[in-house]
Amino acid sequence: MAKKLEAKKIIFGNELKTIQTYNLAKVTGVEVIDRLQLILEIFQKRASTEEANLQIELARWRHELAHAREKVKLARLGEQPGFHGLGKYEVDVYHESVKRQVHNIEKKLESIKKTRQLHRNIRRKMGFPIVSLAGYTNSGKSTLFNALTRANVLVDSNLFTTLSTTIRAIEVENEKILVIDTVGFIDNLPLTLVKAFHSTLEETALSDLILLVVDVSEPPEEIERKLSCCLDTIREIGASGIPTITVLNKIDLISEKALDEKIKNFRLQMPSIVPLSALYGKNLNLLIEEMKKYLLHHLRSVFTLPLTEKSFPFLSWVFDHTLVQSIEYEEDTVRVSFKAPHQITSKVKNDVENLGGIFKFEQMENLGS
Repeated sequence: MAKKLEAKKIIFGNELKTIQTYNLAKVTGVEVIDRLQLILEIFQKRASTEEANLQIELARWRHELAHAREKVKLARLGEQPGFHGLGKYEVDVYHESVKRQVHNIEKKLESIKKTRQLHRNIRRKMGFPIVSLAGYTNSGKSTLFNALTRANVLVDSNLFTTLSTTIRAIEVENEKILVIDTVGFIDNLPLTLVKAFHSTLEETALSDLILLVVDVSEPPEEIERKLSCCLDTIREIGASGIPTITVLNKIDLISEKALDEKIKNFRLQMPSIVPLSALYGKNLNLLIEEMKKYLLHHLRSVFTLPLTEKSFPFLSWVFDHTLVQSIEYEEDTVRVSFKAPHQITSKVKNDVENLGGIFKFEQMENLGS
């Protein structure tokens, strides 16, 4: 078949052992790769950030490390496509060389991870709710991200268009919400790749709300398979306890009757559902209303503060980090009414009391109700 088709490469849908790859290449005279190597090749073409490139390199070298000794031994028997140049190596020398590559990349990624953690801590201190877009690859996450944030993230019909996180702020009811676009899920993602992309998937596990994007235009059995994969992945990364809205995307591609039938089936397993077309912005307002129910639970509070030199920088900070509803100046005091998340409100309370002011909680509000 390889000769008849003049194949340049043979790809197997399952994982292959090193000896299988070698023997198949020997028989056919063509390079042979398996599912993991195919995914790595696609990832390599799609990576657009330093972190994504490093994660792919790490996965590639970890895979190489697991097979390094056997590959060198086989290469000595005679070079085959995919084994070129390995015959010159001593087994242990090549193995140690690959180990060093893995170690160097891990160090670089650790540095990026620390920077990511720093940014994450800053976002948490600011108190903005965080929404993560999750879903099977090519379900339309990036299109929805663009629709929500008016961003210009790359969108096309190929797999794995998004390989690293993108974050944008949006305003809902004068409140800032951070929206994160993350890497798409895929069935049976090899463990090597799950480990490599763990820091990217972490963003989903640390969010306040997940928008699980599903391509509702696909056949029911395909939707079921991909949804099951997404829910398993969400569980694996420790995000199963986070509130989730299931976004049935691409409703512009199916009839109303077919959509009603699919919604009826979804209601049994997913409590919160919003059908929409991210491409045309249809029902986007319904999604935002649903998001508000989960995110905008804010405390309304008031404080009175003596006017001193220290008061003005603090008031400036309050304006930047809360929703100020009213401000009244007296001769030597200022009275401020504001709304903010609990974490920010607690900080304001401590700072007000340290500056000799009086703080009072007024009520808890849910802006989505």
